[in-house]
Amino acid sequence: MQSTPQSERLHIGLFGRCNAGKSTLLNALSGQQTAIVSALPGTTTDPVQKAMEINGLGAAVLIDTPGLDDQTELGKARISRVSKILDRTDIAIILFTDGNIDIEKSILEECRVREIRTVCVLSQIDRIANYRDIAANIEQATGEKPIAISAHSGEGMELLRERLSSMGNSEERLITEGFCEAGDTVLLVMPQDKSAPKGRLIQPQVQTIRELLDRGCTAICCTPDGMSAALASLAAPPKLIITDSQAFEAVYREKPEASTLTSFSILFARYKGDIKLFTEGVKALEKIGPKSRILIAEACTHTPQNEDIGRVKLPRLLRKRFGEEIEIDVVGGNDYPEDLTPYDLVIHCGACMFNRRHVLSRIERARKQGVAISNYGVVLAALGGILQRVRTE
Repeated sequence: MQSTPQSERLHIGLFGRCNAGKSTLLNALSGQQTAIVSALPGTTTDPVQKAMEINGLGAAVLIDTPGLDDQTELGKARISRVSKILDRTDIAIILFTDGNIDIEKSILEECRVREIRTVCVLSQIDRIANYRDIAANIEQATGEKPIAISAHSGEGMELLRERLSSMGNSEERLITEGFCEAGDTVLLVMPQDKSAPKGRLIQPQVQTIRELLDRGCTAICCTPDGMSAALASLAAPPKLIITDSQAFEAVYREKPEASTLTSFSILFARYKGDIKLFTEGVKALEKIGPKSRILIAEACTHTPQNEDIGRVKLPRLLRKRFGEEIEIDVVGGNDYPEDLTPYDLVIHCGACMFNRRHVLSRIERARKQGVAISNYGVVLAALGGILQRVRTE
């Protein structure tokens, strides 16, 4: 479980006021002193994360957040990050401490709007004489019965663990769902990205290969230069060919007619996001002109390489097609604008570093603001004139 990528873990956020016991609860749930605990308000200055396994849920990551009532100037800046944390939160644990619940109700309502599953907790009951009355008032005001706990003494913690365990994901998603089945041969044509660590494959390649093996497929790997030899070594054409978006055109020229072609980026767009919306969004390219503005959003942060796909190759192709005057902004990691309306199109990477909730939050922001959004693989296939010949769904 410890080797499970963070993007594949269930994200559980802890939200509440300063000194509500969020850090103490994180330590209690993880069984380690992960977060600093202090009576001084504002001790948690930035989100603290701890990867762990929870019975019933599996691999998860706990996220401790700054207090929602920190009124200092620095505190206000920290609180503004809460929205970004909610973008990737699958389950929100909201900690109540007394009968004053306006702030907690506000974050609870935000979670409901975003369709984030919630667990309400009345924290630090070892310090509250009338906690049962307060719990009843919280239930009446929110419609949700809080679990009364003391992370310090352990009271109520087993009930909280049981509640979390009951909230496990029932939806099993597969990267290659519908593209292949047990017994199929799949050819993976993989340019070796210079930005990848030496001696290792990048995460989308690793995850896809592992899934194919788990599904009983035969996975054949090669670079674009070795594709001809790999095909020649097979008795029959592979059922599926998966490649990097940047190699689409070269791979398509060598693809056997009987083989289906797709890309890692498209597969992850299906797995993490909304491929139908991405395919619809690429139509915005038809209206792009010299005065248009495009946002390229990467999930990861890294030092740009000479042939970086998001920062070099894609901008080069866009400027070649639409003119050097076109304005292109590139953001990485969590630097995704709240206001997307200045843009004519958002082009997102495959988001192998994000959980699905995070990607869907970004898609929803674009949709609500009426801004077209697509994906690296879909856009590159469209620019190469082969989108109709590449499988996306």
